[in-house]
Amino acid sequence: MPNVLEAYRGESAELTCNYTFSKIKKLPSNITTQWFVETPAEPFGKRWRIFYDSSEIKVVDKNTNYSERMDVRSEIWGTHILIRDLQISDNREFFCQVNGMEAGFREGKTQLKVFSPPTQPVIEWVTTPIPVTNVKPSKVASCETRNGYPKPNITWYKDRRPLTPDPQRMKVDTLTTKHSDGLFSVHSTLEYQVTREDKYARFSCVVSYFVPRSVWMLESNTVRILVHYPTTTLELKRESPPGLVIEGDTVTLRCVGNGMPPPSYFFIKIEESGSKSNLESKGDVATLNAVSRNDSAIYQCRVRSNKTLNGDHNLTVHYLDPAVVVPKDLEVMLIGEDLTATCNALSSLETSTVWFKDKQQVGTGNTLHLNNATYNTSGEYTCEVTCPSMPDLHTRGSVHIIVQGSPQLVGTEQEVQQDKGAGRMVNLMCEALGHPLPSITWNIDGSQSWHEVVSNTSDHKTRSVVSVKGTSNISALCNASNDIGTDIKYFSIEAVGRVTPAAPFHSAEGNGVIIAVIVMCLVMLAIGCGIVYCLYKKGKLSCGRSGKKEITKEKNNKEDVVVEMRINTKKEKAVLLKAINGDKNGHNEQ
Repeated sequence: MPNVLEAYRGESAELTCNYTFSKIKKLPSNITTQWFVETPAEPFGKRWRIFYDSSEIKVVDKNTNYSERMDVRSEIWGTHILIRDLQISDNREFFCQVNGMEAGFREGKTQLKVFSPPTQPVIEWVTTPIPVTNVKPSKVASCETRNGYPKPNITWYKDRRPLTPDPQRMKVDTLTTKHSDGLFSVHSTLEYQVTREDKYARFSCVVSYFVPRSVWMLESNTVRILVHYPTTTLELKRESPPGLVIEGDTVTLRCVGNGMPPPSYFFIKIEESGSKSNLESKGDVATLNAVSRNDSAIYQCRVRSNKTLNGDHNLTVHYLDPAVVVPKDLEVMLIGEDLTATCNALSSLETSTVWFKDKQQVGTGNTLHLNNATYNTSGEYTCEVTCPSMPDLHTRGSVHIIVQGSPQLVGTEQEVQQDKGAGRMVNLMCEALGHPLPSITWNIDGSQSWHEVVSNTSDHKTRSVVSVKGTSNISALCNASNDIGTDIKYFSIEAVGRVTPAAPFHSAEGNGVIIAVIVMCLVMLAIGCGIVYCLYKKGKLSCGRSGKKEITKEKNNKEDVVVEMRINTKKEKAVLLKAINGDKNGHNEQ
């Protein structure tokens, strides 16, 4: 027989009694087997038979706890009994007696152990605050498990670590109840002297109990108790905005203490001069709306019940004033003058300054130098001041520069040759720079048929184009003037005729005429060259000078007129004047 047989309550258990005979040649004719159980009787245990088996009869004893729950199976060399629906009362010893008469007598026993796992432990904690100032351990929680066998055991844990017994800080009271069915319920109460560090501690209880061939454990839920402790330190934190504070921001200050429950706070502002003023607050928060540089100060939060405690925060509100540009708004310069412009913005942070004109960068730093001013110097100059450590902080200023001077006639020199027939139109153009804006007038001698075809102005430039009918020698004067001075450009147009060769005549007489004509032309050409050379020597002909421009001749079947245009300026620079093809006549009175 096995010494021990383990099973769960409510299950079935089979007990076996096997036997053999030695030193005999023949099996006994009559073998009896009896099963007994031990009952708790004082002063000694008492046995009750539950089964009898012989070669003649098999009997299950009546009026026992097993009469209705036991099945028996006999074999040649043993007997088996099956007990159904095990109860805690079946936790006892079972005896098997075998009597072989002349072969001998022997008894064996098996300890039947019945197990019943307890229920999941239920923990209840104290919901009222527990002060750390209590001298003795305070009740923290209670734990209960029910209906277990053998009796379960309860162990207390803090933060998943078993609490070490400490009579000074911990006390555990355990109450065990045994029910009529033999099951046990255990109730345990934990008393613990809490500290400030227990504010986040989690307590739980663990039930350990026996099962067949092992020990199992069940853990309760974890609970957190409310610990009260006095405030010993304060800290004033700026919750918003993150980073640097600039004018216009809303600042939120929160007072953080290490006490529980949080005490009642109040806030004060300490100026640089040392003066103090109370701030409006709500609980542990003070809000400063739309701060300015005047709000830069030391802020404190204090506990009303302990005014020796305080938390400080040094608040700095950064700023960038509007940019101040010198010269301001508008500045007038003369041609060739120098100017130094400055751009400054008062700031609590390091600044960077960049100058722009027409969206193009023209300088860096707070100083801009404009040297030897020209009309192109005119325009709007903008300085942008930024704080590299705070990109959102920026400002700008501007100055409008106007360059004044007498008119300057402009234009590029280029040679274009173009033939012009008699009566064709020639365009004359003048462009003048200057401030105040110059006006352009024309004086044309030698043609009654001319008119202005273009007249426009821009920032500091005036442009005028006239169309003149070139039928004879023409003199034209372009006059650009303003309040400061005048500039003049001269145009000279000379119409030169030419002879178109006659068509060839193929006859005997015609050949002689052709030869005579050729000789006559050569003579006239020689005479003309002599006259031109004499005029040139006397200074009456400007042939070969830089002011002479020749317009390309246009081929025509009719007799053509070559138009030669001469342009004179005060600096004797030549400028090409173009002619417009067409027969449209213009007129203007002079």
